Amino acid sequence: MLTIDLNENKQLVIVESARVQAKKEQLLIKVRAAGVNRADLLQRQGHYPPPPGDSPTLGLEVCGEVVALGEGADNKWLGQQVMALCAGGGYGQFVAVDQGHCLTLPSKFSALEGAGFCEVFLTAYDALRQYPGFGAGHTLLVHGGASGVGTAAIKLAKYFGAKVVVTVGNEQKRQACLQLGADVAINYRQNDWWEQMRAEGLNADLVIDPVAGDYLNANLKVLAQDGKIVILAMLGGRYCQQLDIARVLQKRASIIGSTLRNRSSEYKSVLVKELHQRCEAGMLSGELTPVIDSVYPWRDADQAHQRLAQNANIGKVILVHK
Repeated sequence: MLTIDLNENKQLVIVESARVQAKKEQLLIKVRAAGVNRADLLQRQGHYPPPPGDSPTLGLEVCGEVVALGEGADNKWLGQQVMALCAGGGYGQFVAVDQGHCLTLPSKFSALEGAGFCEVFLTAYDALRQYPGFGAGHTLLVHGGASGVGTAAIKLAKYFGAKVVVTVGNEQKRQACLQLGADVAINYRQNDWWEQMRAEGLNADLVIDPVAGDYLNANLKVLAQDGKIVILAMLGGRYCQQLDIARVLQKRASIIGSTLRNRSSEYKSVLVKELHQRCEAGMLSGELTPVIDSVYPWRDADQAHQRLAQNANIGKVILVHK
């Protein structure tokens, strides 16, 4: 089969490799489309290696047809169109995925939407569930509201009845987030977002933060009592200067670091099952579909990476086999 891999210069190249085999309780998926994630860019740079035993090939989510079953896998999956969370390997023509990490493609989803669902919706949902009972009467603050995870978080939080505040980098993204349902969208290039939140009397019960760095102190300024900050990445830097511990104590704040990729297979299976149980109606109605920014032919993966690296996207960037 053909796979997009990295050469010694960290360039994307198409290589011929042996066809992947489904292991115990895995499904072999013929990939129709794959989602591109910032984690792919980090892995390409050597900063986000796959956990031991996982595929070194890029690609953390796909949509496609189940064409073979591993030992012990449920026969119901054979021939099904599915969307799946991968432990790597999504940039190949075939990928093997634990059956617990797969969902049947909803009837209202296109293959492109299926390819862009799992990584961002599961990441966003996992962050929301860090605040037990999160929903009506609560406020979510999302940094990078126009990103894949950001747009998923907006949709999920509104689905659960919460108020949503987002920060974005330009007016186009601000308007896009408002159209998705965000109650307040702040352009951080024009305003100090924490000052605007304070001026409008807004506090956040939960913050989803891929920026980190000195955003941590600003998050604490607008955090509600007993609020939680879930840090997903370090786009703003690894270190926070002069963290205000007094404010952490005053707010009884919880600061949580979270990554999905290095979770156990069992954890991911539970997460997939829980998301499906709580959100199936929204998925079937089309309310909880990913926002698709752009679509690139599979062989143009480098261009897809460039769009994400330039932070030009609103929602998901997708690779498609044609």
